[in-house]
Amino acid sequence: MANAVYYVSFKLKKGTVVEDFLAAAENLNNEFISKQRGYVSWKQMVDGDTWADVLTFETMDDLENFQVVSSNPSEVAKKFYSFINLPSCKSHFFSVERSY
Repeated sequence: MANAVYYVSFKLKKGTVVEDFLAAAENLNNEFISKQRGYVSWKQMVDGDTWADVLTFETMDDLENFQVVSSNPSEVAKKFYSFINLPSCKSHFFSVERSY
């Protein structure tokens, strides 16, 4: 079965210190995301003021389960989200069709 990818692009709130945001992301990954069933990786990318997170899970079922368990964010998740301009978020779930 193909991997599943959660892609979200966003902008940070004005005045955000990038190092603080990245520290919150690392903490969220270490405390929660990396412990979820089927977790493969989380990549954070940036182009100017647009950020993108790419989370890869083994299956779409794993990704959908992650979405469910993430629906009630912990304090660690709330800290991460506090840096993000939430209305700027655009997200998609993808099934990996082919990798080269």
